[in-house]
Amino acid sequence: MGPTTRARFVHNRRRRGPYAAPDDDDEEEDQQEASSSSSSSDEGEEDAEEEGSGEVDDDDGEAAEPSGKEEEVSPVAAAARSGRKASITISLKKVCKVCKSTGHEAGFKGAVYVDCPRKPCFLCKMPGSDTLHCHTTLTCPHRVAMEHGVIPASRRNTNTSLDYVFQSQVKGKIPMVKPQFLIPNQLECGNIKFHQRRVTCLEFHPTKNNVLLSGDKKGLLGVWDYVKLHEKITYDSVHSCILNSMKFDTTNDGLLYTASSDGTISSTDLDTGIGSSLLNLNPNGWNGPSTWRMIYGMDFNSDKGLLLVADSFGFLHLLDRRLKARIGDPILIHKKGSKVTSLHCNPAQPEVLLSSGNDHYARIWDTRKLEPNSAFASLAHGRVVNSGYFSPQSGNKILTTCQDNRIRVWDYIFGNLESPSREIVHSHDFNRHLTPFKAEWDPKDHTETVAVIGRYISENYNGIALHPIDFIDTSTGKLLAEVMDPDITTISPVNKLHPRDDILASGSSRSIFIWKPKTESDATEERNREKAKEFVYGSGSRKKSNGKHENSSDDDSDGSCDGKKKKKAKKTRFTHTIKGKGKSKV
Repeated sequence: MGPTTRARFVHNRRRRGPYAAPDDDDEEEDQQEASSSSSSSDEGEEDAEEEGSGEVDDDDGEAAEPSGKEEEVSPVAAAARSGRKASITISLKKVCKVCKSTGHEAGFKGAVYVDCPRKPCFLCKMPGSDTLHCHTTLTCPHRVAMEHGVIPASRRNTNTSLDYVFQSQVKGKIPMVKPQFLIPNQLECGNIKFHQRRVTCLEFHPTKNNVLLSGDKKGLLGVWDYVKLHEKITYDSVHSCILNSMKFDTTNDGLLYTASSDGTISSTDLDTGIGSSLLNLNPNGWNGPSTWRMIYGMDFNSDKGLLLVADSFGFLHLLDRRLKARIGDPILIHKKGSKVTSLHCNPAQPEVLLSSGNDHYARIWDTRKLEPNSAFASLAHGRVVNSGYFSPQSGNKILTTCQDNRIRVWDYIFGNLESPSREIVHSHDFNRHLTPFKAEWDPKDHTETVAVIGRYISENYNGIALHPIDFIDTSTGKLLAEVMDPDITTISPVNKLHPRDDILASGSSRSIFIWKPKTESDATEERNREKAKEFVYGSGSRKKSNGKHENSSDDDSDGSCDGKKKKKAKKTRFTHTIKGKGKSKV
């Protein structure tokens, strides 16, 4: 790493009482646990709902079956019944966090990922050797998504007339010389611990360039002007749990639609803070996981004024945003009982819909003729499909992110869709305690080749474990840039590129960061001297009994790397405004 650059930060620290419950989503705890193993058990039902695969480990324990034999009593239970203190036995055996066996350890050791000898390579899934170790994650050629990380699709003599038209007329008009792409590789500013729980989604305002909206695991919606830095607005009455998706109304940039795991769709007026419920899939409340429906995928069809919503049982719901009512009956678009992870309407043909699910498929639909089993195409994947997006300009390409450490690209939606045009090996096979990784197109790229995605496997930079944000050329699989900063040691699974400016927003645990391209003057100054970072520590959001938050003048901070930075940090207050009272009615 080179010398560090100048950046501005806001640190929000919450005061917690002596009886406050521990925050299991803290960036120092949650992401360290995520980095320790790729198969750790989930804590509670909420984390199980967020797991991308939707599968349950077989070794998490089974229910005891009744039998005629006398029940066996453990030494601890027997000691408790007799009133004696039970002895504590400490085992010093090494236990692998991947396969749960003894005698060896696997997972992250600092910045190095150690393979389990009983499992294949974490990246490319190629079987290794227990004795020879001829192929491991450390020696895998796909460790960074370069040209050799591309697996081309097999060529078949199944070209249709549309394929030849595309090759002769469409592809020939695509400019061969790509315009210069500016990588936002310099950390401009950040809001430390902006949210109470980890960030789950980001969205830029369609007309206000400097406004960023974010949602978190607790359902809180945040609005932040990153130029003013110290001002933010939070809405804690929108949803009661994980906020999974956000979409702006294209006819009214002050109206935001949000989807949550509480099974509701809400519309919030960002000017007044007034929200209303458009859909509630759980009107009778909690009756167990078998009936609780969650909403992950959502998109807005501006031509028809329709809101398309998909639940965790594989069904698609259509909503009229003017009537605020559901249209027709739910339609099964994925395997019954499987989660639909994302929806995306084609930007050029909004009636064409792309859905992704944990049934290992991404499917293309015509919303004018929606019926079960009426998909135009079913794109098979190896594991759970985290997301699927049409290309932002023409809508002719498809980009999907799968849990098998593959990014798949289809170059033409009207061609042969039996196999992808390219498969790019990339490290993102982890979801527990983390928001699922999703590769997204750059909306400003007219060549429709640049994608951004966070990386799970860390790299060792001067003894520090950093998890870069990768910019990938999807046409070649080449790694254009890996964006990182030594002060961000947590994983950044949520990333959003600005639709108009060369700006990247990233969500890392509870914090949000803004990246901009490094200028020539900055590079020259860095070569001459090291620039000190400016950390701005603000007051935390202390929750009151009425559900609101208020400002606090607490100048202490817990986000600095050491005590020296704490002394040099500037003590700056910031404005914190809350709109909305209590929880919205659903």
